[in-house]
Amino acid sequence: MKKIVLLFSLAAGFVFGEPIALPKIDGTGPGWVELTEADFENINCAEDTWKWEGNAAACTGQPVGVIATKKNYTNFELMVEWRHNKAAGNSGVFIWGIPGILAAMKDGSDARRLPAGIEVQVLDLGYKTNYEKDGKVADWFTCHGDVFPVGEAKLKPFAPLSPNGNRSFPTAETTKGHGEWNHYYIRCINGEIRLWVNGTEVSGGNQAEPASGKICLESEGSPIDFRNLMIRELP
Repeated sequence: MKKIVLLFSLAAGFVFGEPIALPKIDGTGPGWVELTEADFENINCAEDTWKWEGNAAACTGQPVGVIATKKNYTNFELMVEWRHNKAAGNSGVFIWGIPGILAAMKDGSDARRLPAGIEVQVLDLGYKTNYEKDGKVADWFTCHGDVFPVGEAKLKPFAPLSPNGNRSFPTAETTKGHGEWNHYYIRCINGEIRLWVNGTEVSGGNQAEPASGKICLESEGSPIDFRNLMIRELP
């Protein structure tokens, strides 16, 4: 009986009335390293689009484009904090960006502005309101951490899904508005990606193709700040 009570207490997050400290993903511990300006290359942004200080970057949002890691990553954990500086801002973090396409974008032989890969959406809460001003229906996206494939990339998104089945919609709405910092923890293992927004797991998918590639930060028309960029590679 005592064993049953103890197990129940652990499941509920308490032992004899005392709360259990849950693990916090804060980029500390063995294996975590900073991502700084030296880890990225400019693909198709202007020279002054990104300004770095340590593992923090300020982006003007102009022009639309990306910076990408010089290194390819397969299995890893990524932590990043972001803050939109204007209402209705749009950005994203690309996972497993396809290297060949990024190289073609950089040399100008591919005119697309955004890469092929798995996008983890970074939208301000005002984006939906702004989108609906002209009577458009905003049922195909959310502002709380959609995950979806772009271009030649493939992904089987986790439910709940967007109407066309292409996006994994978040199971909780935890994003904070412009001017406030948001925390993303992204775990990528063997073609599966999972996203936690401000400490809550919300969306993801599996069967990604390819399941290795570049990590990209997106500039898409509005100023945004990123900080505490940390990564830990996994087996």
